[in-house]
Amino acid sequence: MHRMTAELKRPSELTPEERGAWIAFTDDNAALASPYFRIEFAECCEEARSDTRIIVGRKGGQISGFLPLQLGRIGYARPLAGPLGDVHGLIVPEDREADPLAYLQAAGVPLFEFHSATGIRQGWRDYGVCRDGAWICDLSDGFDTFMAGRKKLSSSAMRNYRSRFRRLEAEDGGFEFRIDDKTPENLDLMIRMKRAQYKETGVFDVFSVGWTRDLMTAILRKRSDRFEGTCSTLAIDGRVVAIHVGMASERTLHYWFPAYDPAFSRLSPGILLLMELIRTSADQGRSGVDLGPGDYRYKGEMGSYQMPLWAGCVMTKSAPAILREAADRLAGSMEKLPLGRLGTLPRRALRRADKLAAFYAW
Repeated sequence: MHRMTAELKRPSELTPEERGAWIAFTDDNAALASPYFRIEFAECCEEARSDTRIIVGRKGGQISGFLPLQLGRIGYARPLAGPLGDVHGLIVPEDREADPLAYLQAAGVPLFEFHSATGIRQGWRDYGVCRDGAWICDLSDGFDTFMAGRKKLSSSAMRNYRSRFRRLEAEDGGFEFRIDDKTPENLDLMIRMKRAQYKETGVFDVFSVGWTRDLMTAILRKRSDRFEGTCSTLAIDGRVVAIHVGMASERTLHYWFPAYDPAFSRLSPGILLLMELIRTSADQGRSGVDLGPGDYRYKGEMGSYQMPLWAGCVMTKSAPAILREAADRLAGSMEKLPLGRLGTLPRRALRRADKLAAFYAW
């Protein structure tokens, strides 16, 4: 058996042979349908973050796969786009077993913290747990078949959506859906709406970090036959009341940053815009809409199934990995003590520190 060798490269440094292999692997592997796995997304991340790297793995001189990541100064690696990476994994052929540890060892990367890794034949489950799943709207048989399945699951929810459409149609001034409405002003609007929502709910403001806006801007500029940034709007009487910024591959649209004007919440404009996104994605020949992970009622109502996602950490024998293991052991010991809620503080502090570092580490 050939030993794996690897190189660390920026996306812009990949050779034509390596780019061709990446495209071939994603074209032939149904598990890599998400735009997160397209080479164009890695290029957008490189525009926004200087720590964007790709591990290019080879066996016997042949390209075996790629592991995209953000590489911190001490070798602490995370998925592309850090916490914004709703799904990630190895770029490999569909029939190939793949162990992420082999890629890290060959490239000399100490550890890789992951939170939403996928791939049935990839070894993520050996280094973590399945904590969540991405909700997928299955459009492979068209929109009508999808809706028939949703009605069978929850006829009351579908009736509720139809009644919301009727209320929307009754609004003065009329309404308008725009599926492709990419303008700097609309990106600004989405960010303002999301920041207000984060402040209201006490959730960390992802747009308080400069590179996140840079990433959105790069994605909305990018377009190829396998990838495009998307911005869609719902306007009432000429005023945008719901907006979604995301991205799509030729097969899957990823539902990413939805926002709406709370003044129009009685009409549920965000849900109605999502319905139009699903309908249009089916019309455009896409086989699915990925709603991402999360325990939200609308995802359970709209999602056809969940794709399992693993969270954990792949570690080599290295100083950063030793420190990480020591911190985990300390947190685990504190949780076993009869301290009640106090015993969970170290673990919660570690998770918060990890999340902040994922946003700020370069």
